[in-house]
Amino acid sequence: MEGTDEQVNFGIDDLPVRDELRGKSPYGAPQLDVPVRLNTNENPYQLPEPLVERIAERVREAARDLNRYPDRDAVELRTQLAKYLTDTSGHEVGLANVWAANGSNEVIQQLLQTFGGPGRTAIGFEPSYSMHALIARGTGTGWISGPRNADFTVDVEAAVQAISENQPDVVFITTPNNPTGNAVPPETVLALYEAAQAAKPSMVVVDEAYIEFSHGDSLLPLIEGRPNLVVSRTMSKAFGAAGLRLGYLAAHPAVVDAVQLVRLPYHLSAVTQATALAALEHTDTLLKYVEQLKSERDRLVSELRAAGYEVVESDANFVQFGRFEDSHTAWQAILDRGVLVRDNGIPGWLRVSAGTPGENDAFLDAVRDIKKEQSA
Repeated sequence: MEGTDEQVNFGIDDLPVRDELRGKSPYGAPQLDVPVRLNTNENPYQLPEPLVERIAERVREAARDLNRYPDRDAVELRTQLAKYLTDTSGHEVGLANVWAANGSNEVIQQLLQTFGGPGRTAIGFEPSYSMHALIARGTGTGWISGPRNADFTVDVEAAVQAISENQPDVVFITTPNNPTGNAVPPETVLALYEAAQAAKPSMVVVDEAYIEFSHGDSLLPLIEGRPNLVVSRTMSKAFGAAGLRLGYLAAHPAVVDAVQLVRLPYHLSAVTQATALAALEHTDTLLKYVEQLKSERDRLVSELRAAGYEVVESDANFVQFGRFEDSHTAWQAILDRGVLVRDNGIPGWLRVSAGTPGENDAFLDAVRDIKKEQSA
């Protein structure tokens, strides 16, 4: 049924939307039906069959009690996440240090609801993960765009100055950084943390969504003795579980206590907890896929450079490459060859996710073909 003229002509701008949300666009990448999709940093490998079967078993067990609310505190899940962090980082954390939510975005939202909000501000060093700014606005937190160098590294001196001048309540540091892929060294994080504590105690959130793909180590050990430092993680990437929506953080127990002040009742469903627990049982197998993707990522960097493209050194499961006179035109040219990559709006650059060897071959053939056309 067609809407009335009033319905057709009435839009979001006619609603009493908060001023800081007006003119903004929701987060999202194009979802197009093309042969090769390398635009959303997904793990391209389907879950192994033994894990699928284990998920079915755990979900079946959970289904018997769906008439009851799930474990509000997700104790078993948080215990196993703490074990995973301890085993993979060498830094011991326990149940009291870990909190889980529906994707790392909900973790970030809960942190901003707790430590940000009206009259408070957050800072990030852009270009970086755009959801930090979007969630800040959604929670009524003022957003400050901090500086980066031309090579997309964090300008430490300028960042420290920005923190000192603005005195934000929350500082975001993304490593490896999305969309550029480069990692932030621990000494930079420490310098920014100290600057954030100098004028007033501020929370520093290290977003490690892609850390399993890094050439270096996690910054998780830095939380020791730093109660205002939080490390955020996700199961979407390394665990190949983007459809699960499970994120988590590691921090001082006081931080875990604090975010529970804003969590929704029973926010993690029994099915989500059961699925995540099954995935954690298969950590060794899933991390082997990560090693394959790291190798493919490094191959993309090497082959793109050999083809004449400029590439940002990557510690993630994606690669930022360029430079293009018109990045959107280049994006369309790659799409016309059946490969979808990401145009993040950074002038002159595009981002490609590491896929399977066959998907990466198709992408490399496309960008080599474009280079040949340009030089013809």
